[in-house]
Amino acid sequence: MRRRIDACLEGRGGEVSARAQAADLGESYLVLNSAGRLRFLQMLEREYDTDPEAIEEAIDRFRSASARIDGEERSKKEGREYRIALDNLRSALIPRRLRLFKRFNGLNGGVKFLVDLRADVIDAKRERQDLVGVDEDLRALLASWFDPGFLKLRRITWESPAFILEKLIGYEAVHEIRSWDDLKNRLEPDRRCYAFFHPNMHAEPLIFVQVALVRGMSSSVQALLDPTAPLEDPHAADCAIFYSISNCQRGLSGVSFGNFLIKQVATDIARELPNIKTFATLSPLPDFRSWLDAQVDKEAEFLDPAQATTILELADKTPDNPADISAGAALRRLLDRPNWNEDEELANALRPILLHLAARFLGETRASGAKGGKRSPDRVAHFHLDNGARIERINWLGDISKRGLAQSAGIMVNYRYILADVEKNHEAYCTTGEASIAPEVKRLANGK
Repeated sequence: MRRRIDACLEGRGGEVSARAQAADLGESYLVLNSAGRLRFLQMLEREYDTDPEAIEEAIDRFRSASARIDGEERSKKEGREYRIALDNLRSALIPRRLRLFKRFNGLNGGVKFLVDLRADVIDAKRERQDLVGVDEDLRALLASWFDPGFLKLRRITWESPAFILEKLIGYEAVHEIRSWDDLKNRLEPDRRCYAFFHPNMHAEPLIFVQVALVRGMSSSVQALLDPTAPLEDPHAADCAIFYSISNCQRGLSGVSFGNFLIKQVATDIARELPNIKTFATLSPLPDFRSWLDAQVDKEAEFLDPAQATTILELADKTPDNPADISAGAALRRLLDRPNWNEDEELANALRPILLHLAARFLGETRASGAKGGKRSPDRVAHFHLDNGARIERINWLGDISKRGLAQSAGIMVNYRYILADVEKNHEAYCTTGEASIAPEVKRLANGK
């Protein structure tokens, strides 16, 4: 493999030969087992990075050439030497493996190969930290190739090619598509589905969003996806609900274009259906339960006395609870009960407590990154707040699926995209961590 890499980088025989060698290298990689692929990636990390000595030499030459430049008195020769030195320095700063990766750009399937190669790197990095350079080089290269300006937005309908529809079923990450009938229901006239595609990966969706055209903001995903519900008239709808956003390519992790997708889809829908005035999501709160569990040992900060009393009274009605159980631990046990939401007395008692805690959770920020920035502790909330959305409403038992109860205690959130406020909200969140929050949610957070 090393000889093939070196031959590909040398480029003997011209560009056509170099690309043929890159194709041969890619095919050789694909037949390797997982251990062989890891060795290949480790070799790229160790042996095909930048050369520190070459960088030092290029810096010295650049400084020397720069010192001879004196304003308007620079000679043509000195100017030429300066440009050559600058070009050499730039070249020395480029890892050799990055030049190798670029060889794949012009190949049929080459871009997809690199996306999948990075997916392998991401998988390998879960257990080891010796592929940081390869990962960052691939991420930066793919980010430049997958700039939103290069992507094509396409609407997906029931008439779209079958291979695209099959991929929607396979890639759906939020609300599982259980059958072809389920998919057809999601592509009815009162629904929309849009995806971004790259010109060099025309058969592979990069990310897709599913939208429901309804009257009023939806509060329950089960009701939204009910196949027996009557069709809505899109021209009578006043709200577009983004209820599922799924990234399709693991190798593009860290390459952000979801915010562009939402804004472009909102613009397209507003153009097609001027009766749509509200754009909002129906989103899970996937880190809420883990946050609740982390608060169990902080009972004084976690629950007020009235909430603690209510929870302990509920726990007394439940068998097998220790007599000295804390309110926080009792709450966790109650939420771990299968189908707890079907117990009407229990659900009604927990409703004000969990809505208050969810509002508190959504209003929290935590330090993130070396620059001391702040962000929401919930990954979905962070995505929408960073895009400039507002936390509009918290919905009780908005998702009563097994996963919805396990991750979010059944709670779902409407994040509203007020297009005129998106940039302002984005700037406030990025600079100070301040989230845009509707008055109703603020009242819930304050226990009112």
